[in-house]
Amino acid sequence: MMDEGKLFLGGSRKPDDSFSKPEYLHLPFANRHGLITGATGTGKTVTLQILAESFSSAGVPVFCSDIKGDLSGIAARGEEKDFLLKRAEQIQFSEYDFDAFPTIFLDLYGEKGHRVRTTVAEMGPLLLARLMDATDAQEGVLNIAFKIADEGGMALLDLKDLQALLNYVGEHASEISSRYGFVSKASVGSLQRGLLVLEQQGAAHFFGEPALEISDLMRTTQDGRGMITVLAADRLMNNPRLYATFLLWLLSELFEELPEVGDPEKPKLVFFFDEAHLLFNEAPKVLVERVEQVVRLIRSKGVGVYFVTQNPLDVPETVLAQLGNRVQHALRAYTPREQKAVKTAAETFRANPGFDTGEAITALGTGEALVSTLEGKGAPSVVERTLIRPPSSRIGPISDAERQQIIEDSPIAGRYDRDVDRESAYEILMARAAKATAAKQENEEEPADSAAGRWSLPGFGDEPEEKPTRSRSAGRSGYQRETVVEAAMKSAARSFANSLGRAIVRGILGSLKR
Repeated sequence: MMDEGKLFLGGSRKPDDSFSKPEYLHLPFANRHGLITGATGTGKTVTLQILAESFSSAGVPVFCSDIKGDLSGIAARGEEKDFLLKRAEQIQFSEYDFDAFPTIFLDLYGEKGHRVRTTVAEMGPLLLARLMDATDAQEGVLNIAFKIADEGGMALLDLKDLQALLNYVGEHASEISSRYGFVSKASVGSLQRGLLVLEQQGAAHFFGEPALEISDLMRTTQDGRGMITVLAADRLMNNPRLYATFLLWLLSELFEELPEVGDPEKPKLVFFFDEAHLLFNEAPKVLVERVEQVVRLIRSKGVGVYFVTQNPLDVPETVLAQLGNRVQHALRAYTPREQKAVKTAAETFRANPGFDTGEAITALGTGEALVSTLEGKGAPSVVERTLIRPPSSRIGPISDAERQQIIEDSPIAGRYDRDVDRESAYEILMARAAKATAAKQENEEEPADSAAGRWSLPGFGDEPEEKPTRSRSAGRSGYQRETVVEAAMKSAARSFANSLGRAIVRGILGSLKR
């Protein structure tokens, strides 16, 4: 049943419920993305599990999130149970066996997996504004702050770096406004309060170094199987916006870093976006448009994105149109919205003359789904009522002891588990502020006439090295008319050129290109 270039999903049934034929997902079209939907308790998690197993066996690395903790069982060998063996017999799955799959556990909090984090600079202003639920005005201020940091070569690594930078922007709002556009102190204050809220919600765990390397998501084992990276998200789900923003950042990193490969024989990585509705809930139009653009273009980088959610209406039509492989579990139709969802789901399938798709969606049993995948020249197959195959790994969570052993034996053990706090915007701004304070005190001790014509830039420390005399001051009146921020940017540009030697470039979702 594991034909070359195909992943066995299950067996479709005839009208009399007898076995009809095996149903496959074709690897050459697996990067055309997919959708797994269905009401709670209908079998979406197990479908995700068997897809992850199959991709791993085919040598394709997988990233997925574990919302309830039960997906962790993919790392342990399955247990022989009557209902599993019965399902295998029903779909004529003669090669059914039990196995454990190579797994790496990640956790933003470092409790149930390796610490995973990124820097504020790499996330970028667009996603950070989404995380903070910022207004347009606040997002504008955030973009200006990032612009100053980028041009000045000040690394934004964690929340304290951004807090220090916003503090500087607020203190020098009028000077900065003359160069970059209006900066409202009220907007700066709102952003600072937003950062405090994020810190209280645990977002500080996510920002810092060492940042996650995308290459660690694309590992294979010595025997050629793809590593399955599982993000422990049960605690993370207490902050749904952080969860969705993290996965979106990860998707944007894949898009920006991976090279174009066209249409490979199999994907380079498959990315499962569970609870996908959290990504689009109250998302601004510009973000939805860019997500649609990423989903449309990332296919040529060899990445397949599979959205997992309860209702097909959770995904905007522009994104839904990009999802070629569909697994639809049962939906309930008690409310008008649910009835609309059933109708929408039915209309997206290529009709099967053997049954009514809309009626079938509401009558599906647990572990049963309507399946349509791309085949031939990329056309969707006729929808089939399918019994999903049983998983080879364990159904349900692994024990804490088993998880700890897997973490200790992981190929990335020790790489992300220790914080690194190098010099960044916070330290730079604090040092410059201290230098400016010292210079101010020195000036106050000098005779008033000897300090005439001097200027200083608080926070940047651009005071003249030599004490100006009256004659020099008078001769440099043109230089004094230069704005404070212009002088700061000249100094920052010099520092930037010396320390980085390259331009800051941001990608389609505002994330930093490494």
